[in-house]
Amino acid sequence: MAYWLFKSEPEAWSWAQQKKKGAKGEPWSGVRNHTAKLNMMKMKKGDLGFFYHSGAEKAVVGIVEVIGEYRPDPTDEKGVFGLVDVKAVEDMPRPVTLADVKANPKLKAMSLVTSFRLSVQPVLDSEWKELCRMGGLK
Repeated sequence: MAYWLFKSEPEAWSWAQQKKKGAKGEPWSGVRNHTAKLNMMKMKKGDLGFFYHSGAEKAVVGIVEVIGEYRPDPTDEKGVFGLVDVKAVEDMPRPVTLADVKANPKLKAMSLVTSFRLSVQPVLDSEWKELCRMGGLK
């Protein structure tokens, strides 16, 4: 299993909206970055990801699961980019802010810190465990 981080502006797509989709989940569409596309192409069903509110909040607020692997994104008129399907798994008991991540020496090399503009990022096993600990998950 691999771990990921999905960023979304809460005004465009929020954690509350993701949770309302339930078990059927929602396509993670609209990604228009080649590195993010390559990350999504590596995803497998069952992989887990952090749901991150960007914008003013800048915090990990939940956990999602990949339930549909990479396929063409119908919102891409040029047919270059794709999407994966994700469903909400659980809330982060304590949201973990970007400031919290940057303050933790164990996370100094995390993509969230080093590639902060990338919308879909890989997360190392050690980073996953540390962020879960920080957020109150076991």
